[in-house]
Amino acid sequence: MTSLESGADTAVLIVAGGRGSRFGGDLPKQYRLLGGRPVLTHTIEAFARALPDAKLAVAIHRDDLAHYEAAIGALDGRIRERVLAPAFGGATRQASVRNGLESMSEQGRRIVLVHDAARPFASDALIRGARAAALRHGAAIPGHPVTDTIKAVNAAGVIVATPERASLRAVQTPQAFEFALILEAHRAAESQALTDDAAVAEAAGHAVHVFEGDPANMKITTADDLASAEARLMSDLPDVRTGQGYDVHAFEPGDAVWLGGVAIPHDRKLKGHSDADVLMHAITDAIFGALADGDIGSHFPPSDPKWKGADSAIFLAYACERVRARGGIIAHVDGTVVCERPKVGPHRDAIRARLAEIMRLPVGRVAIKATTSERLGFTGREEGIASLAIATIRLPAGEA
Repeated sequence: MTSLESGADTAVLIVAGGRGSRFGGDLPKQYRLLGGRPVLTHTIEAFARALPDAKLAVAIHRDDLAHYEAAIGALDGRIRERVLAPAFGGATRQASVRNGLESMSEQGRRIVLVHDAARPFASDALIRGARAAALRHGAAIPGHPVTDTIKAVNAAGVIVATPERASLRAVQTPQAFEFALILEAHRAAESQALTDDAAVAEAAGHAVHVFEGDPANMKITTADDLASAEARLMSDLPDVRTGQGYDVHAFEPGDAVWLGGVAIPHDRKLKGHSDADVLMHAITDAIFGALADGDIGSHFPPSDPKWKGADSAIFLAYACERVRARGGIIAHVDGTVVCERPKVGPHRDAIRARLAEIMRLPVGRVAIKATTSERLGFTGREEGIASLAIATIRLPAGEA
C-alpha cells in the first residue's frame, strides 16, 4: 500500500452530532455500547484501519463532550493520536458537516470522506472505494439497487406515483469529495436546507456519481438495529477463547491492600515488584492465556526496574489492547479473591467499576467474587492472598 493508497491525501469527517430521537432514551445512539464499546469507537476504527494515514475528526454536539471522550478513550492509543480535536456541530446535520470541514481546512488534504457515526460496519473495500471514486469524479456516493417497490404518496396517504426501480439507489455513507469542492459548496449552501452532502454538491452545480455500495453497511437508527448490530458483531468474531490466571502475594508491613485497582485499608500490604495487585495480575494473565500470548512476567519482567512499584492497571490495559489489536473483544472476566482478611465484599462494586474502566467494558461483563480457604494453607494462616481469574474473548475467524 502506497502512502496515497493509505490515505495520506485524505481527511475523514465522522458526523456524530445527532440526538437519536428515533432511538429513544437519553443517550444518543452513536454512544450506545456495541460489543462493550461505543458505536462511535467502532466507526473510527473502521476508517483508521482502512486508511492508516488519513486524518480523522468527529463533529459532535456540545452536550456530548463527555460521551465523546469516553468513545475516544476506548481507542488504541495509536489511533487516538490521529484523531483531531472535535468540531462542535450546528443546529442541523448540514451545519455540523460545515463546521467539521472548516475545522479540517488547514490539514492540506485533497479528499474528504463524510460518514455517519451510526454506521460502524463500513468495510475496507467500501472506504477505499469511496476515496478512489472521489479522485476519479470529484464527488461520489455509495448506493445499492432498491429491491422493494417504492410508492410516492400524498398527504392523504394515497399513491400518486410508482417510480421505476431501475433508476433508484439507496444511498449510504461515506460520501466522498474533493475537499475544496465540498467545502465551497457548503459555504454556498448556508441558507439552504439540504438532506445530505451529495445534495449540497448538486446544489452547487456539481455532478455526483454513484458507486457500488454495500448492503452490510447498516445504519443504527433504532434499538432493534442495535440488537442486529450486536448479533452481526458476534458473528464476525466466531473464535471464542478462554484463559485462566492465578497469582499469589505475601503480606508485609503496610496499611492497605490493592485489589482490582482499589486500595482497601488493612493492617498489612501485599509484597511485590509492582503494586502487588494480586487480582489484577490474575485477570491480566487470564487475558494473555486466552490469546496464547505468554504471561505477565514475559511482558513485564520483574527483573526490570522500570516496573518497580508500577500501577498494575498498566499491565491490564496492555493485555486488553493486545486483544483489540487482533480485532477481538473481551466478552467477560470472572475473578475470585481468596483470603481471610481484608473483607472484599464491601468493596466489590468499587472493584468491578474500576476494572471495567481499565478494560473499557460494561460493568455487567466483570464478575468479582471472594472466598476464604477455611483457615487452611497460607491464605488461611493470613500469610498472603491468592487470586484466580477466567477471561473469555472473541476473535475474528482465522486468527492464529
